[in-house]
Amino acid sequence: MRLSFFKVPGSWFLVPGSRFKVLDSRFWVPAAVAAGIAALTGVSGVPAGAQRPTNRFDVLIAHGRIVDGTGSPWFVGDVGLVGDRIAAVGSLTGATATTRLDATNLVVAPGFIDLLGQSEFNVLVDNRAASKILQGVTTEVTGEGSSIAPVNDRMIKEGADNAQHFGVAQDWRTLGDYFKRLEARTHPAINVGTFVGAGGLRNFVIGKDDRRATPAELDAMKALAARAMEEGALGLSTSLQYVPDRFADLNEIVALAQVASRYGGVYFTHQRSESGRIFESLDEVFAIAEQAHLPAEIWHLKTAYKANWGKMPEVLARIEAARARGLDVTANQYPYPRASNGLDACLPLWVREGGLDKMLARLRDPSLRDRIKTDMADRAATTWENQWYGAGGGDGVMLSSVLNTELRKYEGMSLTEIGKAMGKDPRDAVMDLVIADRGESSVIISIMNEDDVRAALKHPLVGIGTDSGAQAEDGKLSESKSHPRAWGSFPRILGKYVRDEHLLTLEEAIRKMTSKAANRVHLTDRGILRPGMMADITIFDPATIHDVSTFDDPKHYSVGVKHVFVNGRRVVADGAITNERPGRPVRGPGFRLPADAR
Repeated sequence: MRLSFFKVPGSWFLVPGSRFKVLDSRFWVPAAVAAGIAALTGVSGVPAGAQRPTNRFDVLIAHGRIVDGTGSPWFVGDVGLVGDRIAAVGSLTGATATTRLDATNLVVAPGFIDLLGQSEFNVLVDNRAASKILQGVTTEVTGEGSSIAPVNDRMIKEGADNAQHFGVAQDWRTLGDYFKRLEARTHPAINVGTFVGAGGLRNFVIGKDDRRATPAELDAMKALAARAMEEGALGLSTSLQYVPDRFADLNEIVALAQVASRYGGVYFTHQRSESGRIFESLDEVFAIAEQAHLPAEIWHLKTAYKANWGKMPEVLARIEAARARGLDVTANQYPYPRASNGLDACLPLWVREGGLDKMLARLRDPSLRDRIKTDMADRAATTWENQWYGAGGGDGVMLSSVLNTELRKYEGMSLTEIGKAMGKDPRDAVMDLVIADRGESSVIISIMNEDDVRAALKHPLVGIGTDSGAQAEDGKLSESKSHPRAWGSFPRILGKYVRDEHLLTLEEAIRKMTSKAANRVHLTDRGILRPGMMADITIFDPATIHDVSTFDDPKHYSVGVKHVFVNGRRVVADGAITNERPGRPVRGPGFRLPADAR
């Protein structure tokens, strides 16, 4: 049916049965809806006879500074919610509601979307997603390289130590199983969407060996990818610095990305190099986007290691050039100059190849120790990202978390300090810690430059992702330390970079956190404050919002977020976590209902 659209001044209302469209940051409604509003408001020039919009809401957020997520200037107004949807935005004088919130002097924004949330396992441990909702995050996108599913029995065994420590029963195998668990048992506070990880597919079919996939193995991976897309994956992801993703060549990645493309999915990547070969790595991203015919996004964009500091403007220029020739490529980042990953990533690739047992056997072999230490000191490494050397050795690598409680005394110490405490070379300390913690330790590495972080942040093509799972000040997720990005990424941008330093405007920062993020993963019902959209809303004090977590003392929630709604229910009220757990799986465009549910 062809619809005529009219721009309606004043308030915007949701009328049952209507459809909506956003064009150029302005809101338009079908003629029938416009007619109803005209009959109510006296605006002429549109036909009469439509349903009268409601003036009764479940929740009315009044007198807020509305930043709608499109990048448009803020305005003072009200937002009305009915059930899990936004029902009206504008001046709602005279409306009534079961719950009324006075948002005077507060910013009312769409709920923030974390483009690399990493909480798919953590919400099974603690469904509050505490450190995220207190930043204003309402939806997470996750699944970097090795996603939560699909998994087989061997992969379940690989994750058993972590699962047993946190008391999580590994009772899923497919993405459909995992989403059912979220809906039926976990009930997280946030919405969760995930990619299917190409590294996970490779591990499922081949394992962690350094070799090419056979045609039959590639077909098996493609079949797994197709099933995951039909079960709701947002697209395909890779994490090409790590095992086993590193072993996939361009042809393998393109073949899997083409599967995602057929289902309307996208491609997100931790690219192959963020340091000395970053320009070649960008070319690989562009080739995948071009050959697989799908949008691409680079996770946690950075120019790593001192030799590459200052290259961010050139990186951004190359992304712009790719877009100029028709490739839909963008990026995201976290607002800190230090990164975080597994301690074992400090080891040469050949040590990690083949999986945990083979890695531990190599580390226990005295005859290999000198070779490993020599490779860790190699400034010219080309076959792997030598983050040990890139971080400046032991001084630039801090142990942040462990699973083995006997090692917890070393958390927060640099590897130089740990080496002194152990009486050994810091590189031997790395190897011995990896053995003692069976590869479960994490580190924070000093590899970036603040000027490059700022250059990326101010660029309109770069969005926001924490790259860290949800943490908490209490419970199982409080046992170890973590990167402060898990606690403060979004408030840090709004406090430090928007309010204090004026690096970007409030409206632009929120656009990056909301509509830009939603558009990248095709979430058409989130990311903008408009009638008909899901009622994911973050309300914060622009004068006080800021991050509290630091590298030395990370376990602190951010402050300034006053209220957070997820699917119309309040998970944060007056700055405190409520008992509401309304989060849902967010499924991608290829989702198909199972045959038994149709």
